[in-house]
Amino acid sequence: MNTAADQPLWAPSPDRIAGANVTAFRLAAEKRWGVSLPDYEALYAWSVAAPEQFWVSVWEDGGVIGERGERVLADGGRMPGAKWFPDARLNFAQNLLRSRDAHDAIVFWGEDRVQNRLSHGELYRAVAHFAAALKEQGVAAGDRVAAYMPNMPETVIAMLAAASIGAIFTSASPDFGVQGVLDRFGQTEPKVLIACDGYYYGGKTVDVLGKLGEIVGRLPSVKRVVVVPYVHHDHDLSGVPHARLYADFVAPHHFVDDIEFAPLPFDHPLCIMYSSGTTGVPKCIVHGAGGALLQHLKEHRLHGDAKAGDRVFYFTTCGWMMWNWLVSGLAAGATLLLYDGSPFAGDNRILFDYADAEAMTHFGTSAKFLDAAAKFGLKPRETHSLATVRAMFSTGSPLVPEGFDYVYRDIKADLQLSSISGGTDILSCFVLGSPVLPVWRGEIQCRGLGLAVDVWDDDGRPVRGEKGELVCTKPFPAMPVGFWNDADGGKYRAAYFERFENVWCHGDFCEITAHGGLVIYGRSDATLNPGGVRIGTAEIYRQVEKLPEVVESLVVGQDWPPQNPNDVRVVLFVKLREGLVLDDELVKRIRQTIRDNTTPRHVPAKVLQVGDIPRTKSGKIVELAVRNVVHGRPVKNQEALANPEALAFFRDRAELAD
Repeated sequence: MNTAADQPLWAPSPDRIAGANVTAFRLAAEKRWGVSLPDYEALYAWSVAAPEQFWVSVWEDGGVIGERGERVLADGGRMPGAKWFPDARLNFAQNLLRSRDAHDAIVFWGEDRVQNRLSHGELYRAVAHFAAALKEQGVAAGDRVAAYMPNMPETVIAMLAAASIGAIFTSASPDFGVQGVLDRFGQTEPKVLIACDGYYYGGKTVDVLGKLGEIVGRLPSVKRVVVVPYVHHDHDLSGVPHARLYADFVAPHHFVDDIEFAPLPFDHPLCIMYSSGTTGVPKCIVHGAGGALLQHLKEHRLHGDAKAGDRVFYFTTCGWMMWNWLVSGLAAGATLLLYDGSPFAGDNRILFDYADAEAMTHFGTSAKFLDAAAKFGLKPRETHSLATVRAMFSTGSPLVPEGFDYVYRDIKADLQLSSISGGTDILSCFVLGSPVLPVWRGEIQCRGLGLAVDVWDDDGRPVRGEKGELVCTKPFPAMPVGFWNDADGGKYRAAYFERFENVWCHGDFCEITAHGGLVIYGRSDATLNPGGVRIGTAEIYRQVEKLPEVVESLVVGQDWPPQNPNDVRVVLFVKLREGLVLDDELVKRIRQTIRDNTTPRHVPAKVLQVGDIPRTKSGKIVELAVRNVVHGRPVKNQEALANPEALAFFRDRAELAD
């Protein structure tokens, strides 16, 4: 690890650059289109300037199965409204089920309780059986199939079976409460629901059949519930309407060996994703099959350098878009390493144990996991081989510079560390890594190929080395098809296109660096404005969470003075190590650390201790929900939170009135 500020933490070797997928792609594009692309920067510039050529090259490089058609882009000046490959026909599932051989397609670990694996041939047959059962149930193109499932093979099977027909898949993880599921599936009205009987977390067994019965009783659209045995041997399904065990559902179709893949339009709906829903009922975001396929092929192959036979892992639940992203690794020829449960099972080592046991090549996790691992004192470099791990991905929140240090110092010195960011909105990333570029401390490596990503100031002018809004100025295939039940597109336009006309405004507060990388400072709607100066919350978290006493923190802007608010003051909440109490000395050190490393405006007016920090099911802290609580406003959809009880720590704080 190189710690000099003017040197990268990691740089790829000449051999690694020469052997990278993106290098072969760049050379093929030069030949295909008669252009000169001497390096990655030139490749990116061409991908944005000539998007039709670029996305044709992605189609060809990924070996997409389907009819491309003559036209690449129609109404390319409209955003939203552009149509990619309007004459194409393809099937998403067919592109993920290319192989039927005996090599691993999926490996699954359920904490230290369950291990399972499926070959490509076994996965294909399982999808064929499930698809036939769905058809017998009357499921057709456009119908919805929902999953209330852990991250396990049967979830992948159900998703691919739905996609093979043209049904629309949607999912939530089984830790969602009843209302959280109804807020989602109640809007999208699935015909078939696949659900587990329970799940494991932190060594405990959690039964969900009681919740499942209540959910189905309030979802009149559901005609069949398929229950997957996971934690129980015996099942009483009498409390779950329309329920059958998975084996019984597919048993009549075991003779089916082939899948009839429906050829569908490029923008045929593949899945419905949900916004976090912490400020109201979740938005239902519809993603098209073709856009998701091309974007994921690009990200896995060109940015992640995933090759046939690689073994790709991401720690995720089925309520997070990273699950969908992970599954698409099959299209790149990779084996999926699935895991469900606590990432800190097995004395905090289980994910690193998994990496060694299954020859993991791509290790995907969150910034919060890396921060926690560092605070636990884990040093996998000393306890594990990790010989096969070439790349580590981090998302969910900005990875602070100290997180970069931890990875290269205590996990592995020679790997591509990719802090990546995008979201449910595009089912993919705007900014991410590259195997042919260096990694600079605290920086996301690059903008996504084919995406005209920029940073604009409040007046819509591009800025460099300054903070501003993350925008995308040209259409791209992974834009949503639209929102569910949004016939005139008003909700969709309001979500992304009201700030700047004909330009996607993503809602991230960030900066393009001198290296061409990016730093994200937090969500724009959560930025602080003391004295009218915008401050990203991540700038404060980075400093506070350096302190060994602090486990986690959350910061909001409080209207001040409350009687006549014309400004905000910064209020910081800290969760401390067990047994510690916030005292004046620690408050002083927190403030001094922030002051020394940022500016006086970053220094909180109040520092308060709380027992826990509220977060979404995917692990993101919910600054807006806490800001509402601090101002006495209701939090409309607490079912979206993994730990809604944590909000109680922020209510009725007398200290906030002085």
